[in-house]
Amino acid sequence: MTNLPAISNLPNAAPDLAPSLVRVAGALLLVVGLFLAGAWLFKNWRRLLHQTARAPKLNILEVKSLGQRHAIYVVGYEQQRLLIASSPGGVSLLSHLPAAGEKEGEPAATTINFAAALQDALGRK
Repeated sequence: MTNLPAISNLPNAAPDLAPSLVRVAGALLLVVGLFLAGAWLFKNWRRLLHQTARAPKLNILEVKSLGQRHAIYVVGYEQQRLLIASSPGGVSLLSHLPAAGEKEGEPAATTINFAAALQDALGRK
């Protein structure tokens, strides 16, 4: 006689697939989530490090192109403002400008009464 187990003693041939599929789907979601989080951190790590850094002191406030490879810049550093020219020959300082808070050389604003201006314009005709 052979020592074969009886057919009634064998475990179920088809186990339930639902728990296995849930585990595989959960593991896949975990791996994809970790990948996306790593990609986001790789892309934004500089921004995260510089959030605590102070604001830059040197800024280009305004630029005006004057043609091919020629431009003038208003550059601010802390409270100073400088007018700088850029050309193929190099960069040169044109002048120091008044500080950002100062209003030197600006004409005083005159207030015009609209009614008086209208009367004056109508009276001229």
